Amino acid sequence: MTALGERLDRLVGKKSADALAAAFNLATAGDLLRHYPRRYAERGQLTDIAGLEVGEHVTVMAKVVSVNKRQMKTKRGSLVEVSLTDGKRNLECAFFNQPWHVEKLKPGISALFSGKVTAFRQKLQLANPDYQLLDGDAEAEPGTAAVEEFAGGLIPVYPASAKIQSWQIAQCVQQTLAVLDEIEDPFPDELRDKLGLPPYEEAVRSIHRPAEWADLERARVRLKWDEALSVQLALAQRRQAAGARPAPACPVKPGGILAEFDQRLPFTLTAGQVEVGAAIEADLSVEHPMNRLLQGEVGSGKTIVALRAMLQAVDAGKQAAMLAPTEVLAAQHARSLRELLGDLAQAGELGGASNATRITLLTGSLTAPQRKQAMLDAASGAAGIVVGTHALIQDKVSFAALGLVVVDEQHRFGVEQRDALRGRAGDDLTPHVLVMTATPIPRTVAMTVYGDLETSALRELPAGRSPISTTVVPVAEKPAWFDRVWQRVREEVAGGHQAYVVCPRIGDEEDGPGGADDRRPPLAVIDVAASLAGGPLAGLRVGILHGRMAADDKDAVMQAFAGAVVDVLVATTVVEVGVNVPNATAMVILDADRFGVSQLHQLRGRVGRGSAPGVCLLVTEMPAGTATRDRLDAVASTLDGFELARLDLELRREGDILGASQSGVRSTLKMLSLTRDEQIIADARVVAHALVADDAELGGFPGLAGMVHQVIDAGRAEYLEKA
Repeated sequence: MTALGERLDRLVGKKSADALAAAFNLATAGDLLRHYPRRYAERGQLTDIAGLEVGEHVTVMAKVVSVNKRQMKTKRGSLVEVSLTDGKRNLECAFFNQPWHVEKLKPGISALFSGKVTAFRQKLQLANPDYQLLDGDAEAEPGTAAVEEFAGGLIPVYPASAKIQSWQIAQCVQQTLAVLDEIEDPFPDELRDKLGLPPYEEAVRSIHRPAEWADLERARVRLKWDEALSVQLALAQRRQAAGARPAPACPVKPGGILAEFDQRLPFTLTAGQVEVGAAIEADLSVEHPMNRLLQGEVGSGKTIVALRAMLQAVDAGKQAAMLAPTEVLAAQHARSLRELLGDLAQAGELGGASNATRITLLTGSLTAPQRKQAMLDAASGAAGIVVGTHALIQDKVSFAALGLVVVDEQHRFGVEQRDALRGRAGDDLTPHVLVMTATPIPRTVAMTVYGDLETSALRELPAGRSPISTTVVPVAEKPAWFDRVWQRVREEVAGGHQAYVVCPRIGDEEDGPGGADDRRPPLAVIDVAASLAGGPLAGLRVGILHGRMAADDKDAVMQAFAGAVVDVLVATTVVEVGVNVPNATAMVILDADRFGVSQLHQLRGRVGRGSAPGVCLLVTEMPAGTATRDRLDAVASTLDGFELARLDLELRREGDILGASQSGVRSTLKMLSLTRDEQIIADARVVAHALVADDAELGGFPGLAGMVHQVIDAGRAEYLEKA
């Protein structure tokens, strides 16, 4: 008997099994069958070359346009240059010292080509690619998977690597399906019939060897449902578990510190802040624990909303904890909260208001006496609001009466960290939880990634925010523009303003090589700062900031920049969130292609925070027509973070929708598309809620319980929280 748990070396041979394990961490028949084709091709349907990513391993079907063999001038040996086309754009191939390809690759034939995409002289290129001919029995190897599938009409194109090509994976899948016994369906018959879905085994076989497009579509819908329902069941179980213990009720107190703060506010809250504030006020007033996600544009006023919630908890005799991802941001939050509250944050101090509270900062780099005092303030209840980093969730930190946890930049924290603070309320209580993000989240992502939270959004920016212009600077195509970048920075400083320069890397020996895509190492803060100070920005006051600096040094640099003692701050993404210097009007992001859309939008939000307009320059060497350049152009085209979130989803590859390639955890969420499958996700949420309401542990549905465990293991569940 052959089951899904069978080891691959027994099915496809040790050589292929080792290659599958090394490339994709596939070990069993089930792992291999969940390695779905990325797409399908048929005769005459060539792969779009536009949009290929530099550095990625691709498999494309293309037609040979020309073949040219010549001797290399600088190196001994020959070079075979092959030009491919998809009918609209060309892709170059280069074979070094492999002259026999001239006889096999004739103009006019089609083939599958696999290799890593590089850029050479501003053109996309595959160097020494593998290929599988699809035209002519004399040229193609008999019995290969690619030719057999091609004869059937549809060729599955699998995610592949240099270790094993798409057509080799197809052969392995074919061998596995041939010997596999009946596959058990995790869905109960009643549920499957109600949803009108095909059996699981039929879907698995059709997704790998579809007879026609209709079979393929039915299989896709079924497998999307498996993934969507797995996620929603896991989140429904989390929602139910989170509500199992009561929270301390924190009703609004007339004449309390919140009322006093509102009365003193020097500005009017936006309509969005009022609406979200009312929802949070209602959540905090009852014993059912609040679990709310607050998403809002950069600068939309989330901090005020969070502070008002924390003051409501303080009025009820409880404490609030605010968790930030970095020490820089934690210190900035503590400073901002004290400034906003004034004498309302000076409990026990001379001049403090009669109903004042105390704000305590607790981070890992405090001195021993400072840390001891901060922990005492939290444990005794002397501090109504405790702001800190992950140091807050260490076992030694205790609270007198924790009523509310505010997590800033939720995507930086995992479920374990959030739950660690949840358990600090004591007396069998769980604190209310408010998580915030300045990364706008499309509805489907909110349902899929943050499905255990109620969501609120702030779309309206407070009055007084200035416009920001964004420009892509393609230095490989237009080198002169790079000089103009630094002239522009000097102009801003000459006008009495300041600038950020952001780099992807710090720049010491611990940073390691540049990466696996054969590009040069990313530009580094230490190197760039020295180069600028001695070159194009000579005479300006240049400072540096990165995460490896001591906390006191980081704070001193930020204070100097905020006080206009530093003209240009060269930094890593440590300035991505929370940093507020209204006089900073320019931002240069070097190697902008190495940052994600949301990161770029967050970084850009550090300028234009005062009365003067902001300028953001995205410097890149990526050639036009690549997916990376498309993303940069998208960022430059709009300041609407919610629109950018939608564009980001559309531009990403299907396999990267939930960031699987960055998670470090093998993902089985490969079929679900957050851009196109909103209805499936919404329907799965309803089904999951009903199932878990009746049977929280899914004891009556062992197949579904196993499916949840398989798709959302502990590591994956934590990653979903971070995604």
